[in-house]
Amino acid sequence: MRKFLLLSFSVMLCSSLFAQADKVIAYISQYKDIAMEEMIRTGVPASITLAQGILESGCGQSILARESNNHFGIKCKTEWTGGKVYHDDDARNECFRVYASAADSYRDHSNFLKNRPYYTDLFSLDPRNYTAWAYGLKKDGYATEKDYPKNLIHIIETYHLENYSDLALAKEKNPNAPAANYALNNTDTNKDITTNNLNATATVNSSDIPIPVHSEERKMRVAQTMVAMPSYPVSVFKINDAKVIYAPKGLSLMALADKQNISYHRLMELNDLKESDIISSGELIYLQKKSKKGKKEFYLSKYGETLKDVSDKEGVLLKKLEGYNHISSTEKLASNQKVYLRSDAPGAPKTIEE
Repeated sequence: MRKFLLLSFSVMLCSSLFAQADKVIAYISQYKDIAMEEMIRTGVPASITLAQGILESGCGQSILARESNNHFGIKCKTEWTGGKVYHDDDARNECFRVYASAADSYRDHSNFLKNRPYYTDLFSLDPRNYTAWAYGLKKDGYATEKDYPKNLIHIIETYHLENYSDLALAKEKNPNAPAANYALNNTDTNKDITTNNLNATATVNSSDIPIPVHSEERKMRVAQTMVAMPSYPVSVFKINDAKVIYAPKGLSLMALADKQNISYHRLMELNDLKESDIISSGELIYLQKKSKKGKKEFYLSKYGETLKDVSDKEGVLLKKLEGYNHISSTEKLASNQKVYLRSDAPGAPKTIEE
């Protein structure tokens, strides 16, 4: 089924890229807890719920989300006895559900998937396998757009939403454990997921994702998500099988090393950093050695990025990236250059002339 997704043009058009990213991050921060609670209650992966909420509600900026607390565009159906509102969608004047709160919308979304027979097969999937879930939703008729799974996967991978599914699973196993310890102490929840019976690809690059064309609102919303900056969990998580933590601006690396029970010198070595104690801007700090190879073949650069930036984002040793791509770690990359993560590049990527 298609979803009603009428967004405020003035909000979207007036937002800078930074403001757009800020909205996505704020949305995740606001709703991650209810998404994890719902995963524990019903089994719907928190990563999928958050990605759908971001996409369907335009980060909470759609008219349905703002005026009716409906973050997933769910229509009334015959069984609905709650509040109603009417908007044009597939047909004129269609009925959509109205909720008392956004949390009620999240709970109803979980119930909608859990209790309808045509989604039953989803709950036999590994809840960490967001790729299979994304393609399963499309297969079972949740959305008619052919690129709906790719859009969900891109959002999840851009914002590392899979970590919230890991945290929910860890919390379910040990409800009394401190939240900050979930990802660190339950590393079995961070295993690589192999795609099963849906023949879904494991990784989707943002450049490969066509923007759906059925509405201008959807084009704008997906474009917003594609360019927004990623957010990271507040606790230890994993990138390419290595433990990492996001360190905000101003954090003392010496204090971080002490807290994580690792020597300051070793922390500097793991992160290719020079002797410096204060984080000048937010960055990923690795607590374990990065891998020699990446999870995917290549990374598409953003304007001005360096191999150090790519090394941090993809969890690949900086020296290996220099060898694969035949440039130094300090050279700034041009836009949309293939940075090879697993093998020698056929040629060096284009860099920016200073």
